[in-house]
Amino acid sequence: MKTKKFIAETRGKSAAELAKLATELREKLRATRLDIVTGKSKNVSSVRKVRKDLARVLSISKEPNTK
Repeated sequence: MKTKKFIAETRGKSAAELAKLATELREKLRATRLDIVTGKSKNVSSVRKVRKDLARVLSISKEPNTK
């Protein structure tokens, strides 16, 4: 599954890399929302996917064994 692979890859990253990934996901979320409002995209489910990925990254960054 894609989610398990994403989590496994994310757990191997350092704290700085996780922070950078979280920033990128926030920007992607902002851009996706803007595209939906302006009518460029009709795929509203993509917002949910990006939000969940962001939550996963933030949860992993809070784990005590993060490098």
